[in-house]
Amino acid sequence: MSETPKSALHPASLLAHGGGGVDPATGAVVPPIQPATTFARNANYRLVSDTHLYARDDNDLVRQIESLIADLEGAADARLFASGMAAIAATVRTVKPGGTILAQSGIYWGTTSWLRKHCDHAGIALIEADAADTARFCETLAESGPSLVLLEAPSNPWLTVADIAPICEAAHAAGATVAVDATAATPLLMRPLSLGADLVIHSATKALNGHSDVLAGVVSCREADSSAWTFIRTERHDAGAILSSFDAYLLLRGLRTLALRMERMCANAQTIAEALAAHPAVDSVLYPGLPEHPSHERAKAQMHGGYGFLMSVLVTGDGANALAVAGRLALIKRATSLGGVESLVEHRHTIEGDATGVPENMLRLSIGIEAADDLLADLTEALGPDRR
Repeated sequence: MSETPKSALHPASLLAHGGGGVDPATGAVVPPIQPATTFARNANYRLVSDTHLYARDDNDLVRQIESLIADLEGAADARLFASGMAAIAATVRTVKPGGTILAQSGIYWGTTSWLRKHCDHAGIALIEADAADTARFCETLAESGPSLVLLEAPSNPWLTVADIAPICEAAHAAGATVAVDATAATPLLMRPLSLGADLVIHSATKALNGHSDVLAGVVSCREADSSAWTFIRTERHDAGAILSSFDAYLLLRGLRTLALRMERMCANAQTIAEALAAHPAVDSVLYPGLPEHPSHERAKAQMHGGYGFLMSVLVTGDGANALAVAGRLALIKRATSLGGVESLVEHRHTIEGDATGVPENMLRLSIGIEAADDLLADLTEALGPDRR
């Protein structure tokens, strides 16, 4: 019996098999880890294997994951990096000194902070604009003529969902490349390349791995012959921000359960968002799955299979009260990061400070795979009665 073509398989089936079949050499259903960094040549100084010269680009596990992620994204090609920020950095470096970057405001603070430092150092003009107002964002795009437009959907921690298709249309009319960080969605909920984006980025540290034990990033492209992709591919090889073979093994192991984890995490998040939105000690819940969220209709059109696992909660009272609520949580852990099997809470103002406008009473929640009833019990106990 012939194998089912990859194109005919659902994402969940692709993931369960790690994007590949058995190891042809041994029949193993789990691919082997190859720790070698260099590969031998024969007596005629020809490579024993034409596709194995040096581990910086020649790692079969890494190639397998890149192929899997490209299939999930509907991408022409993909490259893994040593972290999500390494993937962001390689993308941003496609812009030469003297160029301009238009970045969505209110995105992951680590990205914003690094962008500001890098652009100042490299002589690149950086414009930050609110992507929630599509018309105004596109006006800013047309006026500034950027080389790169950087979006994050849903954004962290505001959970704004940019209208990707019209922004891409405006960007391409201006000659710009569009990159979308879709870490909080994963390829299972949103495929930005199908909406016109040129590049899609993920911190694979987060939900793609899902177990809080790997640092990794990935960039995928719509067109493999674009100048931006040629630069990124070369940057990964030459600058060396590569993933180790063991980390690649852990990432592939995590990816195999991504479909199951996302199903539970999204269902849990929807249940918790609805419950917290009705809680008397909560002022508001920022989650695109709620009809009252400003990005709900846009998320409904662009996201499929759920609205993600990330949300922000504005608790009643001030920053001290928000920190007290976080301190009373027992099951939900106080830690930075998101997308893991365990639920986490973070007080964003402590991380970002006053400069970014993050309210002191904001708590960001990354919802995991625990029983929803247990998570709600933990949150209800921590919030206590109405404290207004």
